[in-house]
Amino acid sequence: MKLRFITPTLHGIVDYSAGSGLMIAPFLLNLGESSHLAIWISVLTGVAVFAASFLTDYKLSLLRIIPFQGHLAIDLVVAISFMIIPFAFGFTGQDAAYYWFNATVVFLVVSLSASK
Repeated sequence: MKLRFITPTLHGIVDYSAGSGLMIAPFLLNLGESSHLAIWISVLTGVAVFAASFLTDYKLSLLRIIPFQGHLAIDLVVAISFMIIPFAFGFTGQDAAYYWFNATVVFLVVSLSASK
């Protein structure tokens, strides 16, 4: 079985779904108990995910400026940032768990994504 089975097109679908989730989930999950930043960092990251997706060189893009490998590098930076954010901003409980869960998912998607 090929371990890198997420094609750039499937990755794009995941990106748009993740961007939407990052903008909606903080409100559905009532994040912000330890800090309101827990909400707004997620929302702004969701907007950034849409922007990067619109600019990435894959089928679901608008402009195709960022090479797919560059996009994966951006995703990796996001995953690392999501691991650090709870410590940096003092998030606890559900706020921290939300970021660590999302970091894990992003690491997994990057590691399973096939390059073009």
